[in-house]
Amino acid sequence: MGKEFNIMEELKNKIQTAVESHLEQAVKLSRELAEHPELPYEEFESSRKMVEILRNAGFQVTYPYAGYETAYCAEFDNGDGPSVAFLAEYDALPEIGHGCGHNLHGSLSVLTGLAMKTLKDEFKGKIYVIGTPAEEENGAKIGMADQGIFDNIDLAVMMHSNPGGYCVTDMDVLSLRCYVVEFFGETAHAVAAPWDGKSALAAGRKFLDLIDARRECFTPDIHVNAVILDGGKAPNIIPDYCKIRMEFRTASMARLLKVDEMVKKCADAAAMALDCNVKLSFGLSDFADMVRTLPLEEEISTLMKEYGMKVKEVPPAAGSSDVGNVSYRCPSLQALLSITDKPLALHTRAFRDATLEPEANIAMEKGASSLVSLALKVLNDDSFRQEVHDAWQQELKRKHSE
Repeated sequence: MGKEFNIMEELKNKIQTAVESHLEQAVKLSRELAEHPELPYEEFESSRKMVEILRNAGFQVTYPYAGYETAYCAEFDNGDGPSVAFLAEYDALPEIGHGCGHNLHGSLSVLTGLAMKTLKDEFKGKIYVIGTPAEEENGAKIGMADQGIFDNIDLAVMMHSNPGGYCVTDMDVLSLRCYVVEFFGETAHAVAAPWDGKSALAAGRKFLDLIDARRECFTPDIHVNAVILDGGKAPNIIPDYCKIRMEFRTASMARLLKVDEMVKKCADAAAMALDCNVKLSFGLSDFADMVRTLPLEEEISTLMKEYGMKVKEVPPAAGSSDVGNVSYRCPSLQALLSITDKPLALHTRAFRDATLEPEANIAMEKGASSLVSLALKVLNDDSFRQEVHDAWQQELKRKHSE
């Protein structure tokens, strides 16, 4: 037991030394991304900086990648063995910049990849750092997952910046489908001859009424939100066009597909009742829910605590993320890394500024050390890797059966 403990402590020391050796570069990268924020699919300078760092470290980089101009894939082939992918995000928000902390946790993924390469004598297998643009919009991970990029990966992992002093072992998310529903009618004078018109707005309102009428039969996990984007230009004109954007979120992709039939029926019924035509399209690609893998969550919890972080349980899913799509393809984890003890909100200027504080840099170091430790266990421990795969397969099967 004593010898085993010494070996574990020796490896931990190596991991911390490897992370520390690249930390200054990662902190500089995080600050540069924060000072020059770029919107989704416009992250040209951000991705270029990341690619330059990884190429200089000896990674083989494909850039652009997977059909996205600002995506990249950096590979370090360390012989036959399993594979681990670290996912990097780097898109910013309009007006407030990196209010979601992508500058920090994107740099953390690069830092983790660099540390893994430094520790090349400790494992066999392949390491990837995959740059994934536009998480805040129509996330590129969705398209990458559809292309099969993650199908043969043993672990896809990242951390997401978070406030509040406590880390979370995974980010549970809901599936999301965004509908754009358009109704087409005929204009008429709203007072002189309204009978000559066909109100597209009335059809849109009836559609929303029908969706509301179905709410009492929804399962508790179904959430719907809608907004009328266009309902006419003047009150004295019967509107001939109405445009509605509606989002449905559910606990699984299987349930989301069942919702689809209901939406189409309500749209067709509203159009028929008001003598209008209707067109349904999708405003975004489908975001998948998270296929959680408990052995990964338990292990990252242990590791984060070992590196001095406070950890709390995963809260109920309340949003959506394109990491969910990755989790339908391979065992995946998106841990939440507390970068500040302050009870700040994401998507704020205050949280953006918190990513540049010394406290956040310390969190980045601890987070990277935890991810390196997890990756090494997946790469080196055959029984753990099999346990992870079996648990993931079982949860995936359960999701498909809902």
